[in-house]
Amino acid sequence: MGETVKFGLLEIKALKCGISNNKENKSNSVAYIQVRDLTNKNNDEVFVFNGWMFSSSPSITPFDHPVYDIWLVSCY
Repeated sequence: MGETVKFGLLEIKALKCGISNNKENKSNSVAYIQVRDLTNKNNDEVFVFNGWMFSSSPSITPFDHPVYDIWLVSCY
């Protein structure tokens, strides 16, 4: 949490992560993620993804990149 991890040409940082319960009492990991593409040298503060990810519903706020795909699996 809070550490920036480099994967390929991406920098990924998870700011928050937790477990929520939905109506059916199923656990759902939820995380606030920021992703920067290091090939974009124009502005260091521009994120290609900046928002919440949900492990049970990755299509709600998908990470859209032509090369990489990021999914939230769980919070440890």
